[in-house]
Amino acid sequence: MRYAHSFTAWILTFVIILAIPVWAGPQSPGLGKTVRIVLKDESELIGTVLAEDAMSIQFRTLSGVEMVITKDKIASIEAVEVVGGKAVRLDPNRTRLFFAPTARPLRAGEGYFSVYEILLPYFAVGVTDFLAIGGGISLVPGASNQLFYVAPKVTPFRAKNIDLAAGMLYMAPLSSAGDHVGIVYGLGTFGTRRKALSVGLGWGFTGEGFANQPILLIGGELQVSNSVKLISENWIPFGWEHKILSLGIRLFGRKLAADFALAVLTGVDMGGFPFIPWIGFTYNFGGHKQ
Repeated sequence: MRYAHSFTAWILTFVIILAIPVWAGPQSPGLGKTVRIVLKDESELIGTVLAEDAMSIQFRTLSGVEMVITKDKIASIEAVEVVGGKAVRLDPNRTRLFFAPTARPLRAGEGYFSVYEILLPYFAVGVTDFLAIGGGISLVPGASNQLFYVAPKVTPFRAKNIDLAAGMLYMAPLSSAGDHVGIVYGLGTFGTRRKALSVGLGWGFTGEGFANQPILLIGGELQVSNSVKLISENWIPFGWEHKILSLGIRLFGRKLAADFALAVLTGVDMGGFPFIPWIGFTYNFGGHKQ
């Protein structure tokens, strides 16, 4: 366990040095993008950000009216797409499938709090526009020990409809009883916020070293309405006969998202009900939704 403790100390030091997000209030998702601006008086504007500085945003509405809006009047900014002349809300939980990440980054000051399967809380925050840190502690009732987990992710490459990222999930018991496990990965997300494919490779590890063969991740997203997205997340280990396949839906609003899915472990007799239910809830906060 000496290796596990030194590795944990390195991760925590890295987080302390870098995890100083800029909580600078609402920021625009980027020049030239279509956004919905909600003002503090609850009025809404939809249009394009033309320019931005520390104090204000130059904005043009869909009807062509240009104006300058001071940031102290803005409650929130979120990216939207205009389809058939109407603004379509985008999924605020863009950086994750059900459990696995996508390659899309959190920007500085953005974050979310999730609870997976009721027992696994997870908190993540964007440290910079390309680096995010996440983690949590399991809450299994009656367990003699709990797991803590840390998950940094970097997205060094972004282009139109392409994001490439790398990261790690590290897990270890809170007490010294037991060894650490984890996975390092690289992945890409290809497509828009409404329709995308994520593909990645990950190598599992323990205190004894890395696995000889990787695990293939294939995930897909398809937004079908203003608040519903279909998601599939599939884990395919090389050299192992079992696979984890899943399909489900995400219901979302501006900040909240709820996932409901059914997963199957192939090659295993699950008895009467062959599926493993998956439930997740997420609250997104801070900054903007790009």
